[in-house]
Amino acid sequence: MTPQPERKLSPERLKPPKASPSASILLISPSNEILLLRRVKKSSSFASAHVFPGGHIDPDDGPLPPEDDVRLHEDNTAYRTGAIRECFEESGILLAKSRDDQSMLLRLTEEEGHQGRHAIHNKKVRFEDWVRSRGGLPDIQSLHPFTRWLTPANISKRYSTQMYLYFLPLAHPGLPHVLHIPTSDGGVEHTEAEFLPAVEWLSKAEANNIILFPPQFFLLSLVADFLKPNTPDGAETLPTDVLQSQRDALLEFVSTGDPSWGEMCISPTPLKKEGDDLILRLDRPGLEVEGTSRRGDAERVIWVQYKGKEGTSRLKVGWRTDVEPEGLNDKERKEYLETRRKEPESGDRDEGLERALRGRKENL
Repeated sequence: MTPQPERKLSPERLKPPKASPSASILLISPSNEILLLRRVKKSSSFASAHVFPGGHIDPDDGPLPPEDDVRLHEDNTAYRTGAIRECFEESGILLAKSRDDQSMLLRLTEEEGHQGRHAIHNKKVRFEDWVRSRGGLPDIQSLHPFTRWLTPANISKRYSTQMYLYFLPLAHPGLPHVLHIPTSDGGVEHTEAEFLPAVEWLSKAEANNIILFPPQFFLLSLVADFLKPNTPDGAETLPTDVLQSQRDALLEFVSTGDPSWGEMCISPTPLKKEGDDLILRLDRPGLEVEGTSRRGDAERVIWVQYKGKEGTSRLKVGWRTDVEPEGLNDKERKEYLETRRKEPESGDRDEGLERALRGRKENL
């Protein structure tokens, strides 16, 4: 056989795909429920999955730093404007303050909203210009950064997604009550739009009734610890002061940590396999920000069992120490992990470790 000359890939072939700037909002209703949209089956990304409202940042949303500038992966006005624009296009809920009364969200008629969504989506008018023509301003100041996610470099379609929290106003006596009813975009990108408690979305995913991808499942798991739907005496909605205290506790949590959840940048990468599970580490910030001070979550992992192109059939958020418990040999560690799988709702993550160590002492 004639030897073939050495062929080298061009630098462009070796270069990972660009991480496209995007933004999403965890939109929280007046009763502290979370909005999710169901993607159409033919979607080029997250097909049939339930996602937070959001999408690509458009040039009209504002200027962004150059592609090779690490500041491209930081919160700024363009990301915030794009997140609010996408939320309006996809759900019909406009997060804009009235210029006449900054304490109130801008109110639109159903027809105004429908025409606006259509015109903005088809780029017949700039989003900010349209909002201003209706007497409003995008409420970018009320967005709370809540992690950034950078798709790993080995994935063909990559995103740099800034996540935000946004709290719709609570109902108060003496103020007009506004119903924020989400609607799909008519099947362009989504077929369903619904508010539900975070714990209900997680339950649906665990029962394989909906598809959630790791970022959505992870953030819902964090939020579910604070926005709890339990009501006293079987009441349909919690008292306003309780709803507000839940929000305050969540915002306090988001501001804590090193880095804080508002500054955290996560690029989920495989840590190891455990049976049928792929365990993702969350501590790495991603290719574009390596070598900077950006970091992810070093304490938690995501357990994933994939089910072909349909998405994920099983997800669970766990502790890194559960995956790599110190002081156990391989057999003891395997027994410990089996205990954790059987008791995913255990209140104390150290109980299984203590049992494993106790078993070691009994066998000595």
